[in-house]
Amino acid sequence: MSSINLALSQSRTKGIALVLIGAVLWGVSGTVAQYLFQQKGFSPEWLVVIRLLIAGTILLGAASTKEKHRVWAIWKNKRDVFSLVLFSILGMLAVQYTFFAAIKHSNAATATILQYLAPVLISCYLAVRTKRLPMKIEIIAIVLAVFGTFLLVTHGSIQNLSISGAALFWGLTSAVALAYYTLQPLKLLSRWGSSITIGWGMLIGGISFSFIHPPWRFEGQWSLDSYLAVIFIVIFGTLIAFYCYLESLKYINASEASLLACIEPLSAAFLAVIWLGVTFGLEDWLGTLCIICTIVILSLIKNKEVSNEN
Repeated sequence: MSSINLALSQSRTKGIALVLIGAVLWGVSGTVAQYLFQQKGFSPEWLVVIRLLIAGTILLGAASTKEKHRVWAIWKNKRDVFSLVLFSILGMLAVQYTFFAAIKHSNAATATILQYLAPVLISCYLAVRTKRLPMKIEIIAIVLAVFGTFLLVTHGSIQNLSISGAALFWGLTSAVALAYYTLQPLKLLSRWGSSITIGWGMLIGGISFSFIHPPWRFEGQWSLDSYLAVIFIVIFGTLIAFYCYLESLKYINASEASLLACIEPLSAAFLAVIWLGVTFGLEDWLGTLCIICTIVILSLIKNKEVSNEN
């Protein structure tokens, strides 16, 4: 193997490792949030506002060390400001709050899996926008997603829900929010970069939500475990996970990264079962498998489209 091929192989391995670390940290942070909600009495509202304010401040602080003037230049363009505010509230804040609310009313595994219906919503939206019928493989993916969701929420019995109506509502709303979060800021990301866009999105979202739930309005029980859990969610589950995912894009393409990120719902499910004793039956695992297969199929389609364009 030549030195060039060896370097490429090492870079690819590094990219894969980074995206897997980021996805696992995202999955674990959801389970840690479940622990805070269900065993320490924390409220999703408080955790969301603290997470956004602290993570946004740190991210913008780090970005300002490299591109100080660009951090503030985004506010000079009225169109970008309007787009940024929409992204902050309807994207960043919405996806954070709906996800944590779904966890509180169910568990981290179910909330994460329901949120991962977002790729299906994105595919349907793009099909309508481009005025084309879905391909056969896309239809199969959508059927798998619907069937997987059916198994998760009913355990195969149409007569009753295996999760509460509130959990189903917040889980599906989280998927819609994630779809919007993914599609809306594309122009901002291309113009200003991810650190500035996401950093301001977090900070504006946190400040906006502070008017509804101030960060000093706290509910729950503080202990050493509580402090460590909050630190983990903010530092590891937000900043480091975000950094690893973005850094991975330097070594592998976005389609590969999104495909590998499918490990997030699996890590959330396994940890919830092992650590918090969440009961996951055959129907739950089968539903999870259907939704993950959906993500894999849609990611492979996207990867093929990108390859054809190149």
